[in-house]
Amino acid sequence: MNQLIHETSPYLLQHAHNPVNWYAWGEVALAKAKQENKLILVSIGYATCHWCHVMERESFENEEVAALMNQHFVCIKIDREERPDIDAVYMEAVQALGANGGWPLNVFLLPNTKPFYGGTYYPPQHWTHLLTQIANAFVQQPEKLADSAEHITELLNRSEVEKYGLSFVQRSLSADLIKVIANNLAKHYDTQSGGLGVAPKFPMPSIYLFLLRYIAFSKDEKAFHQTILTLVSMAYGGIYDQIGGGFSRYATDANWNIPHFEKMLYDNGQLVSLYAEAYSLLDNLATDNPAYTQELKTLFRQVVHETILFVKRELRGQEGNFYCALDADSEGIEGKFYIWTLEQLEDSGLVDLELLKKYYCVSPTAEGNWEHGYNILFRNQSNTTFAKEQGLTIVEVEQKVATWKKILLAQRAERIRPICDDKTLTAWNSLMLKGLCDAYQVFGETEYYELAKANAEFLFGTMVTDQQIWHSYKNGKTSLKGYADDYALVIQAFVAFYQISFEEKYLFKAKELMDYALANFFDTKENFFFYTDQTAEQLIARKKELFDNVIPASNSIMTHNLHLLSLYFENATYRQLADNLLAALLPLVEKEVRYLSNWAILCINYLTPTIEFAVSGANYQSLVTELNKKYFPNKILAATATQSTLPLLAQRPALSDKTLIYVCQNQTCLLPVETVQEAWKQVG
Repeated sequence: MNQLIHETSPYLLQHAHNPVNWYAWGEVALAKAKQENKLILVSIGYATCHWCHVMERESFENEEVAALMNQHFVCIKIDREERPDIDAVYMEAVQALGANGGWPLNVFLLPNTKPFYGGTYYPPQHWTHLLTQIANAFVQQPEKLADSAEHITELLNRSEVEKYGLSFVQRSLSADLIKVIANNLAKHYDTQSGGLGVAPKFPMPSIYLFLLRYIAFSKDEKAFHQTILTLVSMAYGGIYDQIGGGFSRYATDANWNIPHFEKMLYDNGQLVSLYAEAYSLLDNLATDNPAYTQELKTLFRQVVHETILFVKRELRGQEGNFYCALDADSEGIEGKFYIWTLEQLEDSGLVDLELLKKYYCVSPTAEGNWEHGYNILFRNQSNTTFAKEQGLTIVEVEQKVATWKKILLAQRAERIRPICDDKTLTAWNSLMLKGLCDAYQVFGETEYYELAKANAEFLFGTMVTDQQIWHSYKNGKTSLKGYADDYALVIQAFVAFYQISFEEKYLFKAKELMDYALANFFDTKENFFFYTDQTAEQLIARKKELFDNVIPASNSIMTHNLHLLSLYFENATYRQLADNLLAALLPLVEKEVRYLSNWAILCINYLTPTIEFAVSGANYQSLVTELNKKYFPNKILAATATQSTLPLLAQRPALSDKTLIYVCQNQTCLLPVETVQEAWKQVG
């Protein structure tokens, strides 16, 4: 055993029995490097990372390779999910060296922690050659390594304002500008299979949330067809678990059929939000083909429901918390838990096996539709088309599919399961909480509310201490001070949960956390949020997240939060800060929305002013439910049965015999009305 045996991270514990003398990042390892004047090897990954496992098997479990590493380096293992701050610094360093990013990330540092070389996965022979070269260079050419490290460190500490040529000059938003942004995105459409570009393809929820808002704003038919094509292709593809629900991290092919099988909480939480919102949009669209629209709605609702059931079944802890992820591998084979040989299907006892094979594109031969004789289950047509081709009714098809799923899910449950990364991350739980809130607003399912409430109470009671957020939780203990995305996503989730529960403590806590973030994360010189708390460990660079990835950037989420909280609390300072942040990024949003889609959503929200609905009276819940039936994502809800100190409600008391709806925008409220229909008329 090495030093990692004392850690709680599943990823670090996976390496605790390697012959490599691994240390966790901390004073012990860093002091050892300085005292012994040894280079540091930092290896970063996560528990469900396929190529991390491969490199471990090939190199880190090899006695000879381990001896070489131990002789020349202080070896540090880092779980990127526990320490995203360290990962961000050294990932940028490797990219500055001209290498592609990814995991495992292997970076070589001087004893002062400044990086001079790095890369991702290395085959064993290449790895041992590289270790020897670097060890020799440290003895023979230390000045050269030091010069390289200084240069990279200077690059890491460049100002974001300088790096991207940002300014805070206010520009007026217009419908034409939004159209330019959308047209620039359209240049990257894959109009055959959905998504953007070529393989590999990642679900990028904020891109399609932007397109949904843009469709409602502009009635752009091209954007509509591309968004629907993408959502249907993902739901039909192997990236979606056709038997158990939930999405894998990405597809390795252009058609979404061949997944990289790991399942991440952050993807599934956001995709619940996306498909719920897409359902709501369709539910409010006039259409020339109501039967097709209904089939799309049925599909999207099913995806939401099955994904939530998957998360509840396989990623939920006993305290209302959610775990991080499921591994891609089981029994040392990628995807083995999810894939089927023809023989396994024939032995399953399923009736209508030939129909199942056609429905799920199973190869008629033992070769399989993937590799090594295995089949990935995916679809290539709608239930309507399949029913017509097979001479069945849609109801018959749906009944057969439900039976197939039930039987195969039960049989699959008997297999050796992939490893679950059972730590709890605040940011990812917040994304799942937001997804549950969005699903409840659209579908009104009590189960979604109960899951959301349990998770909100866990976050509120365990992961938030006064104004301090904790990043990680395992074995009953919180650890690590929260990062900017923890604060941004908890605030976002608490605002969302308030809008389905109307428990005001969540909204007031969101404001407390925002004030803490402004005091401890905000850079008053550049007007962006740092990723780390000013009281946190000081690394060689203090970074800021500006660009949206699979998870939107903490700065874009914070800007949304500032905007919403400025309305709830009538706080002009919040609104001015949000204006400044958006103004700085707007030129980049216009040029390259693929990496700034959450900022683009805010552009639409600004251009079509956010509507505030304040509902006061005993019947508020039924009126809120009715308000949510209309697709109008650019709104905020406040409600109370009696009295409230919330500014949006404080001057709008409940009457004993009436429940009133106040419609407000741009700091102006209209006369109260008693029906939802009258309220929407006031919106116009």
